[in-house]
Amino acid sequence: MPVTVSLPDRPLSSTPSLYVVATPLGNLHDMTLRALAVLGAVDVVAAEDTRHSQRLLDAYGLKPRMMAVHQHNEQAAAGQLIEHLAAGRHVALITDAGTPAVSDPGARLVARVREAGHPVVPLPGPCAAVAALSVSGFAEGGFRFVGFLPAKGGARRTALSALRDERDAMVFYEAPHRILECVADMAEVFGGERELLIAREMTKLHEQIVRMPLADTAAWFSADANRVRGEFVLVLAGAPAGEGLDAEAVRVLELLLGELPVKTAAGLAAEITGAPRKALYAAALARRKED
Repeated sequence: MPVTVSLPDRPLSSTPSLYVVATPLGNLHDMTLRALAVLGAVDVVAAEDTRHSQRLLDAYGLKPRMMAVHQHNEQAAAGQLIEHLAAGRHVALITDAGTPAVSDPGARLVARVREAGHPVVPLPGPCAAVAALSVSGFAEGGFRFVGFLPAKGGARRTALSALRDERDAMVFYEAPHRILECVADMAEVFGGERELLIAREMTKLHEQIVRMPLADTAAWFSADANRVRGEFVLVLAGAPAGEGLDAEAVRVLELLLGELPVKTAAGLAAEITGAPRKALYAAALARRKED
């Protein structure tokens, strides 16, 4: 039976606002009805790349006034945007793909608009990080969004090393010219057994989503030169409970668990051994589930 959807005649607030609008990662069918309504009603659309976004808007027959907001002009553009809002105009912010201000230009602009006292309205929709996370099977607990790692190898390995004991799933973005170096560094830092989901060109014609141990990633990429093309989202499984704990820390924890609640045992074990409290707590929870 067909479903009738009733959309408001005026999708905008009565107060001039900045609308942060998510747009498709690639597949145009992922554009929401609300996004179309707002983009068709605002006075100005601020876009990361106006030429790229113009093609998107043309596909839906939308022809708003546009202005560029990218990493090189974000502060100056914020001032212009605030002037539009002060003059009573509504403005939408879009990025090349996905949700603006998440590893894309826009965060500083949003902060400036808020500081100036104007409303900022989110329009939920496509987000590469959440889309990849949803099919990873890693996010039963929580997740940590990391975004882009440093471009240089030494700094990248340092950043990854700081995440070695992270228990939650981690989400990274990576460019095609660095993807091989990135996954190689992950294998070195986290070990070959840690599982990684590779999401390439999501929602586009050549989309690939695969999950495998880090030890297998080099062979997977080398099997087909096309696999290094496109934009990547990487979802890394969190550290297993107990990983990074030495034998003495585990022994002390197990002794305390025989007499104390999980939180108390983990806290005391951390004080006695100097091992990370978070790692001990995760290990204690895992052991209680096994009992």
